[in-house]
Amino acid sequence: MVISKKPLHFILVAMLAFLPLATIANTTNDPTTVEDHKTAKTEANSNPEEHAEPLDQKSKIKEFINHHLLDSHSFNFNANEETKEHYGVALPIILWDNGIQIFSSSKFHNGEEVAESNGNFYVLHHEKIYKTDASGKLNEEHGHPTNVRPIDFSITKSVIGILLVAILMLLLFTSLAKSYSKNGGISKGIGRIFEPLVLYIRDEIAIPNIGEKGYKKYMSYLLTVFFFIFFLNILGLAPFGFNITGNITITLSLALLTYLITTVTANKNYWSHMLWMPGVPVVLKPVLAIIELLGTIIKPFSLMIRLYANMMAGHVVLMSIIALMFIFKSWLGSSLSFVLAFSLSILEILVAFLQAYIFTMLTSLYFGAGNEEHHHEEAH
Repeated sequence: MVISKKPLHFILVAMLAFLPLATIANTTNDPTTVEDHKTAKTEANSNPEEHAEPLDQKSKIKEFINHHLLDSHSFNFNANEETKEHYGVALPIILWDNGIQIFSSSKFHNGEEVAESNGNFYVLHHEKIYKTDASGKLNEEHGHPTNVRPIDFSITKSVIGILLVAILMLLLFTSLAKSYSKNGGISKGIGRIFEPLVLYIRDEIAIPNIGEKGYKKYMSYLLTVFFFIFFLNILGLAPFGFNITGNITITLSLALLTYLITTVTANKNYWSHMLWMPGVPVVLKPVLAIIELLGTIIKPFSLMIRLYANMMAGHVVLMSIIALMFIFKSWLGSSLSFVLAFSLSILEILVAFLQAYIFTMLTSLYFGAGNEEHHHEEAH
């Protein structure tokens, strides 16, 4: 199989390979906004402009989109606005507050009640857990709660998504490796779909950017980060509303790993050129060293923002187009919104590949810069 060196060809081939396996669906989440518990509603009524729930359709849609972008402590599949009944799966809450506190998120009743654990009381407000007294009162300043927030180690919906992707990658690539050993270097099964992508990352990303000598020690990370981001992006199109790569803490963790690996594995030539750049006046060398050190921080920061902003924007635009069906309330407007949403969902598959490719490509460039060999011609 011959794969073109152009990234566009790579993305098109990969998209066609995965298109039958991808689930295209509109992202959904808890369709009601997180309300304060009953005991806090009395105080909230004193300032109706600040705490009142949105009454018009556009405000409700905006609140729904904003709530979808947050992580969640439970899976909510359906809800009845009239009876306030929610249907879903509760997830475990794990807090550190004068010792470990473990209980089910069902105690919050979707943020409407106070949860008690070992004599401590907690409320769920916009998917953040605050410590309160038995009344569940939230003290607010400038519209934001000032109550103590315990350290939260809960198994949230994003954590479930990450674990699912990790298990999927482990099973897929373990079977691919075993098929190589059993069939004399020839892959079999579902692993054959991923083999062209693995070879492309090796031949067109790792070797050209890092070099023949040092690319092997980075291949495991490059393959992991590419498929990890790609599978998470595809999972974001699933009907359960996973918005993992649209979470800045996830992209920060990936960018931080790239930064640490680049910094730790860089050779002497990398640091000597950065801290005492050859070929420039001595007076300018300290200034350039500061600029170069700042550049090492800016590079992973750009990785974090690029992935986060693109995936976040994709979710917002897709859900905004879907929301037009409820605003138009006509067969013509709803039909146009459906066609646009369906087309954008297909485009999001392309974006899923593209963002994984860009992150992997830039990471390999940073690794290559950290392992660049000294050229004797520069000394002369």
